[in-house]
Amino acid sequence: GGINFGGKKLPLRNLREGHGVIHAEAETEQNGDKKRVALSFGPKYGPVTTRQVQQAVRDAYAGGYDMLIVAGTAIDPEARAFVQKTNLAVPTHFAQLAPDIFNADLKTTRASEIATVFGEPDVELKQHKDGTYVVRLRGVDTYDPLTGEVTHTDGREVAAWFLDTDYDGLVFHICQAFFPRDGKAWQKLQRALKAYIEPEVFEKMRGVESLPFKVGENRRVAVKVIDIRGIETLRILPLEEGSK
Repeated sequence: GGINFGGKKLPLRNLREGHGVIHAEAETEQNGDKKRVALSFGPKYGPVTTRQVQQAVRDAYAGGYDMLIVAGTAIDPEARAFVQKTNLAVPTHFAQLAPDIFNADLKTTRASEIATVFGEPDVELKQHKDGTYVVRLRGVDTYDPLTGEVTHTDGREVAAWFLDTDYDGLVFHICQAFFPRDGKAWQKLQRALKAYIEPEVFEKMRGVESLPFKVGENRRVAVKVIDIRGIETLRILPLEEGSK
């Protein structure tokens, strides 16, 4: 078996039961070297939480593991933010479990597709002189488990990305939506609504730079990216980090 990392499969061998929040452990190879992998699984119903990730990292470090994979059908955005902004003692990655994994009739048909790891959005936050901000999606950085290196995918290759301009940490509200890869997405919506969209705005909705927005009450923005497989990831940015 194994886990998909951006189209490349990380083989997991000698899979066996773990202890505590490390539910399983396995072995893999990276550049010819053997690596010990710890796996922690989220609840059947509900997302992986920050508390689970923190405990899993502590246990993986104490157990001498080389890599930690936290898998779940949903990942709490705050848990993702914790991993993104923290210098962890053990390299940690999230794996999105297929929603049908708990369906015995479906999960055995394509075992290699049960878990997929998606990279982290590479975004740039800019502040204009009038105080408004814009977000630019430069791409997605994906970890290559076979070499240990990070590869970059251009922002125009993602299926869709969305912006919550005043993220409250609980619910992601789509304030702006963009479809760089599928240039016809907004055309389809325009026909469905029988509405007219200004050509300039229409072109923006196919791009990788957001429309200007003002600072909200929560003073942070969330960027959600969806790849062509439907796997999503999210990055949270405090607006104070914007560059003028």
